[in-house]
Amino acid sequence: MGLEGNLFINNFNNFMKHIVKKHYFGTDGVRGLANRHPMTPEFALKMGKAAGKHFSKLKKRSRIVIGKDTRLSGYILETALTSGICSMGCDVLLVGPMPTPAISFLTRSLEADAGIVISASHNPFLDNGIKFFGPSGEKLPDRDELGIEEIIHGPDQAGPTGAGIGKAFRIGDAAQRYSRFVVDSAGPGFDLEGVRLVLDCANGASYEVAPSILRELGAKVSLIGCSPDGLNINAGCGSTHPEGMAQETLRFSAQAGIALDGDGDRVIMADEKGNLLDGDDILFLCATELKERGQLDGNNVVGTIMTNVGLEAGLEEKGIGLLRAPVGDRFVVAKMLENNSVLGGEPSGHIIFRDHSLTGDGLVTALRVLKIMGGSGSPLSSLVKGWSRFPQVMRNLSVSEKIPLEGEWLEALTREARSELGESHLLSLRYSGTESFLRVTVSAASEMAMVRVCDRICAVLFEKFGWKVRENG
Repeated sequence: MGLEGNLFINNFNNFMKHIVKKHYFGTDGVRGLANRHPMTPEFALKMGKAAGKHFSKLKKRSRIVIGKDTRLSGYILETALTSGICSMGCDVLLVGPMPTPAISFLTRSLEADAGIVISASHNPFLDNGIKFFGPSGEKLPDRDELGIEEIIHGPDQAGPTGAGIGKAFRIGDAAQRYSRFVVDSAGPGFDLEGVRLVLDCANGASYEVAPSILRELGAKVSLIGCSPDGLNINAGCGSTHPEGMAQETLRFSAQAGIALDGDGDRVIMADEKGNLLDGDDILFLCATELKERGQLDGNNVVGTIMTNVGLEAGLEEKGIGLLRAPVGDRFVVAKMLENNSVLGGEPSGHIIFRDHSLTGDGLVTALRVLKIMGGSGSPLSSLVKGWSRFPQVMRNLSVSEKIPLEGEWLEALTREARSELGESHLLSLRYSGTESFLRVTVSAASEMAMVRVCDRICAVLFEKFGWKVRENG
């Protein structure tokens, strides 16, 4: 098993060249500081008008679902988007605070032409974002995002008048629809009677629907992060800060803990001993269970360039291959569809079950893990022992410009690194899709070699471009 580090660099250069064609959309919609361009009500109005115009090409009167998380700025963006869409003769279906995967499901269920989520996911409350789903519940493809941007940059669009103006409707049973969908994902007869759980909703979009689902299934639940005030989303809680959930799992004598992120599409779990399980642990557990049941089509799963090398080795011992995609659940999904894979995910806790949805769903993932635990009769801590995590180091370098990384200097540096790291390793240089930094990631069996290589790469990048390692990363 040899991982060629420069493969991840070159693939990302191609990805960047593709992305730069878009002015506003990044790897997962548009994102930025709320009430500053482009996350202003003025721009949201333009985006709403452009989306209305774009999707009205599909049929005379399109319908678009809008959901949001619990950020204070969600109000101004929701109102502006709704106004823009309705002004172009399209109807809006408002569902209020709801997890991102719920919008994916509701877009399909309500036979809408698109779905919009107002959320900056795991970011602090100061940020916000706008991301789209297509009619099948998948992330909007590049051609549609480019089409929306072309309308934004074009002349101002005059919408219909009179009865041609769109309407906005509040969907009162959205939570019930999504709840039934989540419960059904675990299969008939599944329940959590007698199971003690800790649930951390990050003061985000899942704060009402997730506790309701777990209690409906019979679990006794201790709650964290279920009191949003518009300012506390992801603040010291949720999947980006799961330590409190792990501690409460021990205190509450729970069989498992669940930490969702602000928009509910990621999950980090804890076993009964308070040990944290990330997306790699969950991928291993679900992949091996699916293979044992003969339901792992192609005997492979999709990870990303950030997936731990140890997981690849552990899966290989089970006769399961790991395919790697660029970071971002939309790229994981694309790789899954390309290879007919039924399971994929990221270390951050985005896990995609293709038989269920084409987007990550933290609560669905947690139920799958709990079902495996219940069916095995074993504690969660014993179910993820089949693989060993390789040491991994990540450094974030502040960059002035996201230039393509290429040239003889990089090829020589990569050859030297690969030689020192040994056969089984990971080497990735990846620009952030939302911030001005380059992430250098190195993983190998030898921790000393790994650190030496990472330090050397950072030193070369500083000497060549003046890029410094961030103090916090």
